[in-house]
Amino acid sequence: MKALILAALAVLLAGCASGPRIDTRYTSLGQDSRAQFIVLHYTSSDLSRSLEILKGNDVSSHYLIGEAPATIYRLVDENRRAWHAGESQWNGRTWLNSSSIGIELVNRGYIEDAQGRRLWYPYSEQQIDALIVLLKDIMQRHGLKPGAVIGHSDIAPQRKVDPGPLFPWTRLADAGLIAWPDAATVERQRSLFAQQLPDVAWFQVQLARQGYKVPEHGHLDLETRNVIAAFQMKYRPTRFDGEPDAETAALLAALAVQP
Repeated sequence: MKALILAALAVLLAGCASGPRIDTRYTSLGQDSRAQFIVLHYTSSDLSRSLEILKGNDVSSHYLIGEAPATIYRLVDENRRAWHAGESQWNGRTWLNSSSIGIELVNRGYIEDAQGRRLWYPYSEQQIDALIVLLKDIMQRHGLKPGAVIGHSDIAPQRKVDPGPLFPWTRLADAGLIAWPDAATVERQRSLFAQQLPDVAWFQVQLARQGYKVPEHGHLDLETRNVIAAFQMKYRPTRFDGEPDAETAALLAALAVQP
């Protein structure tokens, strides 16, 4: 009798372990990928240190791309959340760890010289080539459109500057991965804005339309300057001082009319 009871319990437990029976014959059309954005970072360290940090408990990313050779390491499955974005916002979405794929590139970022100036490290050609191949693959599989690729400095402009001013965003634009302002439109708009610059409120509204979290109170405070600097670092990396000037206004206006 005892043996029969134990056998029955074993069968019952086995049934519980297998989970509920689910009918999968039907599929809803109302769905898309969990990943809506791809966030680019630099590691601020070499490969061995980058792997040591990203394999730990505190910080992670879905991918890491070495410098030379430009090996692509997958550290977190795309269906799982990696801890790379932190406190962040883009296009109204907050805490982007839950809706993004993180890619770290091995790059030391910058060092400061004796005068406190930042000296930035460039990215290798093969590293950017590998990144573009990876981005195209991810975007195709997840059905993402140009504009889904953003920098850490875009989603957290108050505390982050990666991937930095030497990251070649134009390479991504040439590959059709991000929108880029038309040069002729920028020049035409720059001439107009040189005669009369929009007020701070205009800059704040335009930056918000691009996706940035920015105050909309019309005052040029530090928070607004940091957002302007993040935008400039991406689209005008030769000068990213956070000053709302005619060229920055022209870049924003040109992007606003991009298809």
